[in-house]
This record gives sequence, structure tokens and C-alpha cells, in this order.
Amino acid sequence: MLQPARTKYRKQFRGKMRGIASRGNVVSFGECGLQATTAGWVDSKQIEAARRAMTHFTKRGGKIWIRIFPDKPITKKPPETRMGSGKGDVAGYVVVVRPGRIMFEMSGIAIDKAKEAMRLAAAKLSVRSRFVVKEQV
Repeated sequence: MLQPARTKYRKQFRGKMRGIASRGNVVSFGECGLQATTAGWVDSKQIEAARRAMTHFTKRGGKIWIRIFPDKPITKKPPETRMGSGKGDVAGYVVVVRPGRIMFEMSGIAIDKAKEAMRLAAAKLSVRSRFVVKEQV
């Protein structure tokens, strides 16, 4: 699973997910991409599951870029614990995804095959998304 090598602070506030993505919202590296249409947290396990689904479908053909990285620690208190007594331990890492963010990109494969691979990957994620193709300038 993806996680940061080190962080300045062990625990973070939950934060807000308002607005749309102002960075990482255009297809930069590949020919097509998977763009988020809703806001949410994407777990490191979901990113790995989506990557494996795309790689398996394309039979390791083409190139895949992962444009998101989970750097926000999420805490969880143990089961059957009373309220209070501080914040729980770090359970995993997530990335905050806002609408418009490109999460994955692909190139070197036919568009229809890439679309199906992205559909399989989108089923593994907790945010709604759509398939986008790079605009030719």
C-alpha cells in the first residue's frame, strides 16, 4: 500500500472537501484519464486495487500513471472503546479527491481498451468518475 515515508505530524484534522480541483485537473502524461466527478477520500487500498484491475485487464500493455498519493492519516479508535480519552491511532492513509481531479492516466493502448480498463478501476474507488481523453492542442 502507498503511504508517506515520513510526516511532520502524526495525526491530522478531518478537514473540508469543498470546491473543485484547481490542480491536477488536466490529462498531462497519457492519452486518456479517469477524472473524479464527486468529492471524497480514496484509500491507499482502493488505489492499489484499481491499479491491479487496470494492469490485469491490459495484460501489462501500455503505460499507467497514478496521479494521486495518499498523504492524509486517518485515525480510528479500537472497537468497544468509550468516548473520550484522546484521538485514536493511525489506521491508514487517504487522499482527498475533489471533482475534476485526474486520478489515473494511460497511454500506448487503444482507446476502447483503455476505457474498459478505467471502468474496471472506477468500480474499485469510493468516488464517482468519468473517462476523459486528452485534448489535442
